[in-house]
Formats: sequence, C-alpha cells, structure tokens
Amino acid sequence: MALHVPKAPGFASMLKEGARAYSGLEEAVYRNINACKEFASSVRSAYGPNGMNKMIINHIEKQFVTSDAGTIMRELDVEHPAAKLMIQASQMQEAEVGDGTNFVVVFCGALLEVAEELLRLGVTTSDITEGYEKALDKALEILPKLVCHEVKDYRNQELVKEAIRASIMSKQLGNEDFITDLITQACASILPEKTTFNVDNIRVCKILGSGLHTSEVIHGMVFKRFVEGEITSAKEAKIALYSCPVDIIQTETKGTVLIKSADELKSFSKGEENLLETQIKAIADTGAKVIVAGGKFGDMALHYMNKYGLMAVRLNSKFDLRRLSKAVNGTVLPRLTPPSTEELGYCDNVFVNELGDTSVCIFRSEGSDSRIATIVIRGSTDNYMDDIERAIDDGVNTFKGLTRDGRFLAGAGAVEIELARQLAEYADTLPGLDQYAVRKFAVALEAFPKALAENSGVNATEIVNKLYLAHKEGKLNEGFDIDAEQPSTIDVTSTKIYDLFQTKYWGLKYAVGAACTILKVDQIIMAKRAGGPKPRAGGANSDDES
Repeated sequence: MALHVPKAPGFASMLKEGARAYSGLEEAVYRNINACKEFASSVRSAYGPNGMNKMIINHIEKQFVTSDAGTIMRELDVEHPAAKLMIQASQMQEAEVGDGTNFVVVFCGALLEVAEELLRLGVTTSDITEGYEKALDKALEILPKLVCHEVKDYRNQELVKEAIRASIMSKQLGNEDFITDLITQACASILPEKTTFNVDNIRVCKILGSGLHTSEVIHGMVFKRFVEGEITSAKEAKIALYSCPVDIIQTETKGTVLIKSADELKSFSKGEENLLETQIKAIADTGAKVIVAGGKFGDMALHYMNKYGLMAVRLNSKFDLRRLSKAVNGTVLPRLTPPSTEELGYCDNVFVNELGDTSVCIFRSEGSDSRIATIVIRGSTDNYMDDIERAIDDGVNTFKGLTRDGRFLAGAGAVEIELARQLAEYADTLPGLDQYAVRKFAVALEAFPKALAENSGVNATEIVNKLYLAHKEGKLNEGFDIDAEQPSTIDVTSTKIYDLFQTKYWGLKYAVGAACTILKVDQIIMAKRAGGPKPRAGGANSDDES
C-alpha cells in the first residue's frame, strides 16, 4: 500500500493535485512586476524612429522582421498572465486608435517598475493605485492645454501630410515623405462627403521586385492573378458578379438519366451546352463586359465567354468579392442568372498588367467617385513590404483619427516631459501617501524621451535634464532632436513632429488601467488543467491566417 502524503494546509489543499498558488508581495506582486518589466524592456528598444527591429518566428515557422509592437505581441505566445494583461491593454489601443501600441506597453512597464521601488519602501498597493489614478485624472486634465496643432480641414492634402508624417517617420525613417504622399493621395481619393472614413477601403497589394519608390496609388482594386479566358481588357465595362461557379449547373436533386443510344447521348450533352450558351448570351445581352466569379470557370463556359467577348476574372476570397462589389457598386448574385441593370457594377477600365514578373488584374475607376483605393507596394523582400504595409496601416489610422478629432500634441518626448513637470508640481500639493505615487508617475513618463535617446545612441540622462530645463523656461514644445549629433533639444513644431491627441489620451488611460489591475493582484492561483495542455486547433503545423 502506497504511503499517503497529506496536502499542505491552506488554499492549496482545496485544489487539484499539481495546482499552484502564489500569494503575498514576494511571490505574486514582485513576480508579476518582473514579468511585465522584462516584456516592456524587450519592446522598448523598438520604440521611436531609430528603434531596433525584432525577428520573430511564430508557431507555424512564419518569420517576421519588424519594430511594430502590435505585430510583435500578436505573434508571440506570451504565457504569463500579468504580461497578457499588458498585451490586452495594448490590443485595445490598437482597436481604438490603430497606433500607439508600444506607448501603452512601455508606459505600463515604467509604472510597474517605479511601483516596485515604492512597495519596497513600504507604500501599500492601494496607495500606489490611488495615486496613479489621481495622476491620470490630472494628466488628462492638462493634456488638452498642450495641443500645439489642429487640422480643421482634413480634405486639405498639405495639412494632412504635415500631420501624419510623424507617425510614418516612427516606423520608416527616411521614406516618410514618399509613404505619406501615397497615404494622403489614397485617403483623399475615397473620402466620402457625409459618412465616416473607413480604414478598410484603403487596400494594400504587395508585389515583389523594383524598389519602394516605384510604389503607386490606384483608384480601384488590384488582384494578383491573371484572367481566366482570352479577353484581357475592357473599357467602360459593366460587371456581373457571382459567388457561384460559372459552369454547367448541377441539379439540386440527384437524378438518373437512362441513355439507350449514341444519338440520345449527343442530344443530352448538346442540351446542356445549349443551356449554358443561353445563360452566357443572356448575361452578354445585359451589356456586361466582365464576369467576376467566386468559383471556377468551366472550359465550356470559357469557350462561350470568349465567343461573346466577355472577360472572365476569378477571385478566391469571398471578402475580395465583397470589396469589389462595393468598389464597382454592383450586387453579388448567388446563381448564374442574368443581372438586372441595378445589379450590374461599373468600372472605367479593367485590364491585365505585368509588374515585375507578377501578373495583376486591375479594376481602375477614373472618376472622382472611387470608393476603394489600392496602394501597390514594391520591394525586394516580403518582410520589407510587410513592414511598409504596417507603416501605411498606422498612417491610415492616424488619418481616420484626425477626421474625428484634428488635435495634435508635440511629439519627440515634449508632451511627456511637460506632463511629468506639471505632475511633479501637483504631487507637492497632495497631503497623503499617494503623493509619492503621483511623483513616481511623473518619473515613469520620462521613459519615453529616455527610450528615444537610448535607441539613438545618446546619453538619456543628459537629454532629460536638457528637456526639463527648456520646459521650465516655458518652451512647452521642446522635444528631443533626433537628427543632432550631440544631445540637444528642438522645437518640434518647426520640424512638424506631431502626435495625435487621441493616441496619447487613450494610451495613458489603457496603460494606467493595466498597471493598476496588475498591482491589485496579490494571489496567483493556477489550477491544473485536466488531461494536460490542449493541442492547438488544426495541430501545430496548421496554416493559420496571419
């Protein structure tokens, strides 16, 4: 008979065999803080224009080379529950604003780092979180007073370029002017008169070869595929869209045909062919010049389409089909029936082109009422083009943000230092223990100019001192000069380095919310999973959509 080993008394005795529980400052709180500090320091080196890239190989062996914190966090399978809270806050920032993911993680990590110092001095977590919340309220009160630039007319391309240039510069230093031009052209071309701007209407098509500066904006849609039939171009084309295959229609019920002679077989197949020809002729008679289908084109159908001069385009993705229907203002039909006048789409020019060694099918709208614009990116490697796409995504989201709220703050660490200076003064007016937390909140804000300086190879302490000196003299827009060889500051309104007000506003909220949640945890209870860890859906080698 095996010797019975009794469980340790306390909470662990109630849990399954193998479950773990950590409690108290040393075990739970410091453990959480250390995990978050480690994670924040790994993405902090990717912050700013001179931030370093990370190479990530995910669970399906796909490689990413990027400094975009959103992508880094999406592709890493972080297991630690406290670090996951930071990532969730950052993902909320991505959903709300579309930019500033690194800001949330770096600031949350800095808040937890300074909180650890206070905890070791004996300040309680409730005092720290209370102080952080007070500091956040004060910061959000100060923030509107620091607005240094506003875009009132977002249809003015020159004003928009100035505003979104900095968000591109932080990802693609050196190429910011060219990429900003592309984004501004694309966004301005599809800006609706009344409804809100939709980020999904700016598409990106990546084609290997040539260089970034041969990239262009096309009003309409671009697909990396060749046409199915012999017709390769159509001007002023009416377009019929189908979600079904263009082929001999299968009957909905199974039936058996008894054929007794060769003549009967001939007449049966001829009947099928005539039916298909009648259908395609009926589509051609509506005035359609292009048929776009979500399914395959049969050989016989292609023969009749060539006969009636119809161009055949197949799209494998139902989402692409849906977007194209929106771009050409047509209706996707589920069955091979002739479309009515209202169901037909229209496009000025549909043609096949060759970019590098890639064949593309282009649906171009020449008029000003284009609903979708595509930015065609050229580059030497897939990873490089993916990074350009992320920069474009941030730029488009900044444009969307300024259509809602056109206020901008000074970038390059200027706003953070001014907030830190004013919060340090505010801390002196507080009577309780929470004043220490407010003062540490101000210290945590210094993480941003420090990160910019360290990533640029400049002495961070010297930069922070110079920034404080300039801000005490009333130069509120003084930020870190990234182009200077020596540590120096510059008025960022002269270099047009602006940060969207909404990015900072929500970034501060989410970072403080995550930090306070992590600090309020005093016990970690990890119940053992029944039957061990569950395998991934589709197995380890399943090809996820990245």
